[in-house]
Amino acid sequence: MKKYYDCPTEATLEVLAGKWKTIILYYLEESPRRFSELEKLLETCSERMLAKQLTELQQHGLIQKEMFAEMPPRSVYSLTDYGRTLLPIIDAMCAWGETHLERTGKISVYN
Repeated sequence: MKKYYDCPTEATLEVLAGKWKTIILYYLEESPRRFSELEKLLETCSERMLAKQLTELQQHGLIQKEMFAEMPPRSVYSLTDYGRTLLPIIDAMCAWGETHLERTGKISVYN
């Protein structure tokens, strides 16, 4: 069954829906990361929720998971070329967020 959208932004929001997805993409812009690295960066995100968000990002083709046949097994998440097409949007969201924080007098924890 095809899904119809009233506006193209609805499709974008559907893919990025979830508190952690844009933040995961933001951190993967810097470099590929292991699950444990992402867990540390997103310390208030539960392990279960992180796994769910990563799976959904993979299903949309935005990130890939590379498995290494080592002991202990290791996997690394990275952006796909398709995922990189979202970086200008995420960068714009970051810039807007910084302006909003300044305007409202709120404090960013990443500075």
